[in-house]
Amino acid sequence: MTKYVIIVPDGAADEPLEHFGGKTVLEAAETPNMDKISTRGRQGLVQTIPDDMEAGSDVAQMSLLGYDPRQYYTGRAPIEAVARNINISTDDWVFRCNLVTISDGKMADHSAGHISTEEAKALIKELNEQLGNQNFQLYPGVSYRHLLVFKGQDFDVHTYPPHDYIDRKIEKILPRGKGAEILIDLMARSQQLFSNHDINKVRKDLGENQVSSIW
Repeated sequence: MTKYVIIVPDGAADEPLEHFGGKTVLEAAETPNMDKISTRGRQGLVQTIPDDMEAGSDVAQMSLLGYDPRQYYTGRAPIEAVARNINISTDDWVFRCNLVTISDGKMADHSAGHISTEEAKALIKELNEQLGNQNFQLYPGVSYRHLLVFKGQDFDVHTYPPHDYIDRKIEKILPRGKGAEILIDLMARSQQLFSNHDINKVRKDLGENQVSSIW
């Protein structure tokens, strides 16, 4: 069996910048190794994001691996769940769950100051102990990125990735649709748990962004 290595410089294209005379970062950079590879290989253009889908690395990587995202893509969270060997069934709902910082009613930081994995695991563990039940469970991940898995629940909901809505009012980006009230309730309950948590007290003393909520 032939093995391949796919190297993806995700986001390297970027936008033209005045600082580089109208060039992109990649155009302005010294790239001797990339140049050497290109002289010994073949180049081409490929569209990894279908016209009717939102651009994202998860969609693009699915295309690169030969899967049509219009047929197979159901979100980033289920892919992560499978990669982490989390047992899910076809009727489960899997959500990406961030730890975020909210300030003055706005989304201030989608990563809660890039909280450490150790701190995050402690918070997720406590959330499971305080809020978890047979219908859902939180799975800790790395830093601010975690998973929320629901069983036996029927959703038809639109959610808003927090990194796309920095400085936006929270009330404008809350989940909407069937089952949204369940997610909003979990967010509110997490805020109560985090509001006076010892981890947040330490982060405040260190001048770091505190964890306000799951999102």
